[in-house]
Amino acid sequence: MILSSLRLGEQLGEQLGEQLVDLRIQDGLIAEIGPSLGSGEDFAGRWVSPGLWDHHVHFTQWTLTSRRVDLSPAGSAREAAAIIGAAVEGTLVVGANFRDGLWPDAPSRAALDATTGDVPVVLVSADLHSVWLNSAALAEFGHPGHPTGLLTEDDAFAVHQRLDTVADETVDGWARAASTAAAARGVVGIVDFEMAWNLEHWQRRIAAGHDALRVEFGIYTQDLERAIAEGLHTGQRMHDLLTVGRYKVLSDGSLNTRTAYTWDAYEDGTHGQLTVPPEALVPLMRRAAEAGIVPTVHAIGDHANTLALDAFEELGIHGSIEHAQLLAENDIPRFAALGVEASVQPEHAMDDRDVADRLWAGRTGRLYPFRSLLDAGATLLLGSDAPVSPLDPWVQIAAAVTRERDARPPWHHEQRITSAEALAASTRTTVAVGQTADLVITDLDPLTASGEELRGMPVAATLLGGRFTYRA
Repeated sequence: MILSSLRLGEQLGEQLGEQLVDLRIQDGLIAEIGPSLGSGEDFAGRWVSPGLWDHHVHFTQWTLTSRRVDLSPAGSAREAAAIIGAAVEGTLVVGANFRDGLWPDAPSRAALDATTGDVPVVLVSADLHSVWLNSAALAEFGHPGHPTGLLTEDDAFAVHQRLDTVADETVDGWARAASTAAAARGVVGIVDFEMAWNLEHWQRRIAAGHDALRVEFGIYTQDLERAIAEGLHTGQRMHDLLTVGRYKVLSDGSLNTRTAYTWDAYEDGTHGQLTVPPEALVPLMRRAAEAGIVPTVHAIGDHANTLALDAFEELGIHGSIEHAQLLAENDIPRFAALGVEASVQPEHAMDDRDVADRLWAGRTGRLYPFRSLLDAGATLLLGSDAPVSPLDPWVQIAAAVTRERDARPPWHHEQRITSAEALAASTRTTVAVGQTADLVITDLDPLTASGEELRGMPVAATLLGGRFTYRA
């Protein structure tokens, strides 16, 4: 197959000049790049780049959230209760995307009861680290009489798992639609950190014809021994499209839930929640690493990040930290020194800027410090944490490059990175002979597009191993 009349990024463009080139693809690989390779599909001077990866998603949660009542417009607990109250019908109602960090009133069981009555209602926060239940749902989910109805961290995750009981056939249909939508944005692969035993889910989906994405699935503590017993290890190919990923352990909470573990106290005098202390974290990471499963540690607060880096240093192993949001200045160079990747979600900076300015005042210069990490030699991996932000790498690239959204001034513009750096952190291949033909073809040059253009980047086609998964 030949793709004709394409423009390349600056690296190969320097070698080939400004001329349009063709790509010859054979056996899923880029076999040749050059002018006039023969007749093929003409892309009329559009730009070709490596296919995009989202390095952190919760894929089933992403598919489910799109079917839930959207609470993102709510500016208070009262407004959220009114929105969900208007949607109450049936036996269980689920809402999503509330952010209570700046609300003038606190979520309460009584407020929900007043608008929802006896129908069980569960509201899931945008960061997934808390759930808000009315009295009927509290009784159903094992927390009768809870004083506020707001559950966080492990209690919240237990509710998530019980909510995710949609029939396989139904959720797999939604997953197929979500995969197709991702391919339409140039996505060729995802790292799926759904908090479940994900191997069988994806084997079932792929067997049924889900072939739009490569998937690398994560393993959580509750399944670590099972993974070891089954001989799984990071990088193991279970299928051409399915690979064993990393062992993920959550060491703290999140900013909006006020459970991210920090050196400095929050307004109420607490320091967040350390869900897995070092005396438990180190043995878990060691157990995974010795079995060939690379650890990745969820750490958002600066104290949690320090402890995660300490654990990697003590064990003498490589891995990654998911989120790495608030960092102590002296921890920034440790990422490169220890060989620990920073898996970050740039759009979170846009979502969190107001709540961070309030809760972490005076510290936001070292929040989402992408420029500082790169300058210190660290490796960045960009992702969305979908459904926390959209599964669309162009959105993440735009946020990393501009640090702005909705016509607001850039937030800590000194931490911006270049388009080339953001694209490199969102891909796993290059446009070069011998590389896998995972490609995205766009109407605009991603290296010169504005922030607004990046967010809405027009995608003309996506190829996975030389096979079209999307055509405009």
